[in-house]
Amino acid sequence: MTTTPELLLENQLCFTIYACSREITKLYQPYLDSIGVTYSQYLVMLVLWERRQCTVKEIGEALFLDSGTLTPLLKRLQAAGLILRERSLQDERKVLISLTEQGWALQKDALCIPSKMMEGTAMTGDEFVDLLAQFKNLLGRVHDTNLLSKK
Repeated sequence: MTTTPELLLENQLCFTIYACSREITKLYQPYLDSIGVTYSQYLVMLVLWERRQCTVKEIGEALFLDSGTLTPLLKRLQAAGLILRERSLQDERKVLISLTEQGWALQKDALCIPSKMMEGTAMTGDEFVDLLAQFKNLLGRVHDTNLLSKK
C-alpha cells in the first residue's frame, strides 16, 4: 500500500512545528543553563519582567498553560528565590506572583538571549519579524478555533 502525500510526515504542519520547537528549545539550553532556569521557567520570567505582577491565571493565559502545569513550575521558581507567591488581600482565591530582587537581577543576565537566538537561527531581523508575525497569526487562529469548538 502506498502512502498518499497528505499522510507523509514531511507534509505535516504539526510535525514541522513540533520538531522546530524542539530544535529552538535546544538553542536556548546553554544560555538558560548559564542563568539557572529551564525553558518553561524562562517563559514565566518573561511574563513577569513585562507585567511586574500577575495572578496564576494571568500567567497561564499568557503561556497557554493550565494551573496544574503552572503551579509546580511556580513553586520551583519560588524555591529558587526568583518569585514571590502571595494570596491576594482582595480575593483569597487568587495567588499573586511577583519577582524578588534576585528575579529582577536575572533579567540583566538574560538580555543577551534574544540576540543569541537570532544568531542561532541564521535569520535576518526582517526574516525573524516576518516569521514571528506568521506564527502569531497561526497561534491566534488555532486558539480561536479551539475556543469555538469548546462552546
